[in-house]
Amino acid sequence: MSGHFIGVDVGGTKVSLAEMNAGELSTPRITPTEHASPRALVDQLAAVIEAAREPATTAVGIGIPSAVEFATGRALSGVNVPLQGVPLRATLTERLGLPVFVDNDANVAALAEACDPGGRLVVSHLVMFTVGTGVGGGLVLGGRPYRGVTGAAAELGHTIVGLDLADGAPPPAERFPQPGSLEALAAGRALDHLAAESAHARPDTALGRLAADGSEVGGTDVVAAARDGDQEATRLLRVIGQRLGIGIASAINVFDPEQVVVGGGVSTAGELLLEPASDTARQYVLPGAGTRTQIRVARYGVEAGVRGAALLALNEAVAGS
Repeated sequence: MSGHFIGVDVGGTKVSLAEMNAGELSTPRITPTEHASPRALVDQLAAVIEAAREPATTAVGIGIPSAVEFATGRALSGVNVPLQGVPLRATLTERLGLPVFVDNDANVAALAEACDPGGRLVVSHLVMFTVGTGVGGGLVLGGRPYRGVTGAAAELGHTIVGLDLADGAPPPAERFPQPGSLEALAAGRALDHLAAESAHARPDTALGRLAADGSEVGGTDVVAAARDGDQEATRLLRVIGQRLGIGIASAINVFDPEQVVVGGGVSTAGELLLEPASDTARQYVLPGAGTRTQIRVARYGVEAGVRGAALLALNEAVAGS
């Protein structure tokens, strides 16, 4: 379908916007995410879309880090952005006078990764993990995004991978992300925590020297140091990768997909993250399952979300035409 489509990827730290014309995606424009209030974030999204729209703009797709009631575009949660309960689709459609479609950010990233650069579907069964501020999940099953009954699937980051049940029944779930969940153990915030602990305990490492200079040490520093060959930073990425691998194994056991794709900001670590994740996943996959499953880093890198958001706008516009 010809037309001008706008994709917006809303993350815990940044908002990325890109335009799609004839399958070609523009260079994304990045702004820090507004956290002051739900209204402030909605105002920000309206402003960046208005700045990018053209007379030929057909539709807008938005990916957000929340379970989404797809029919209404209402955010069902708001762990990393202040959108819980906001009817984002209706609000922005009315405000902009354009069709706006809202989905979970990992769902749209999965859609992007299932398609070639021209937007044609090339993978029919795909599981996506987005490892950024949190851990998101997206599914393409039978060539179509899978959203479940309410549209809130697939929150793979809330798969429990580390809960200790030695004392009997599990403790009450008092907050999200729950202790023992993939998001609590393998997200960017978990890597930030490991980095800070390591820098304090091991002052002779690259991370320790950064902390000694007064710098706040985080996950991006871990990735940079690991790429430079620092053994402690490499170890921390291996820990996160192994934790992620348990979640990947669970996904393979359930879906037996063609591909498992790892995206999000932490995936910029590449093989430093993917190798321990893949090795661990293969150890925990049921024998006979996943024999044809490829585990790979996102083809479109950190742009998978914004590309998928633009494809969401295109696909929904086509479906409604």
